[in-house]
Amino acid sequence: MQAWQVHENGEPGEVMRLADVETPTPGDGQVLLKVRAANINFPDVLMCRGHYQVRPPLPFTPGVEICGETEDGRRVLANPALPYGGFAEYAVADAAALLPAPESLDDAEAAALHIGYQTGWFGLHRRAGIEAGETLLVHAAAGGVGSAAVQLGKAAGATVIGVVGGADKAAVARELGCDVVIDRRAEDVVAAVKEATGGRGADVIYDPVGGDAYTQSTKVVAFEGRIVVVGFASGTIPSPGLNHALVKNYSILGLHWGLYNTKNPKLVQHCHEQLTELAARGAIKPLVSERVPLTEAAAAVQRVGDGVTTGRVAVVPTLGKGAAA
Repeated sequence: MQAWQVHENGEPGEVMRLADVETPTPGDGQVLLKVRAANINFPDVLMCRGHYQVRPPLPFTPGVEICGETEDGRRVLANPALPYGGFAEYAVADAAALLPAPESLDDAEAAALHIGYQTGWFGLHRRAGIEAGETLLVHAAAGGVGSAAVQLGKAAGATVIGVVGGADKAAVARELGCDVVIDRRAEDVVAAVKEATGGRGADVIYDPVGGDAYTQSTKVVAFEGRIVVVGFASGTIPSPGLNHALVKNYSILGLHWGLYNTKNPKLVQHCHEQLTELAARGAIKPLVSERVPLTEAAAAVQRVGDGVTTGRVAVVPTLGKGAAA
């Protein structure tokens, strides 16, 4: 089969190599899946660079989120078991963790429903306890993680403020349903949030960026507000001033979604049922901005790493083999 492999750490566009390799053999409790679509996540970029908390042995195939097909023809969502990741024609995954792909979504959309939307649902509902009528601020609102949080916030009845970088991303954020869109390159984020909220600030802040975005969050979080720390796409990990959290009465909540797979997998199943129902009634629909063939995966992963994409980019191995985009 064909698979992308990383033999040394570095930028994805430089270190990912497409090769003909043996089809992987599933281990105990694993299944072989034909990859129908593999969604690109920022952790794929970090793993290529050697900066992720999980460092698979070299060589490895990136791709942590797929819509795949079982040998008996079922369409499922899975997190491939590295080093046999999803940027390949076949991957392996733990059988117990497979989730049925929603019928209302195509392969690329289904692949994109998994990590980003699970993270959003756990962050907003399980960790922050968001309520209808509250104000949600989402950093990087046009990105893969942010776009999921925007849709889930709207579905929960929140007023959503989206922060983006650039006019093109601002247009995407508006299409996603943001009530207020702030272009951090053209506006003062803190002043704009205060103006939009009448000086009150945001009840829940969803931050996959870190760095300056986190600093801005601490200045606009409302009384008894919650800042959900999801990731550090900026490359800078903040050092919170806990005295500030004390005097302003706000909470800083960490979210590592992957822990639920081992600590409480029943919650992951429950979340998937909620997401499937929301997708079926059209309340959420993953924004897949690009579908690329397997041969273009490295360049697509690099674009995600460079921060120039919106929504999700999906690698579809059948593209270029008689399938339509």
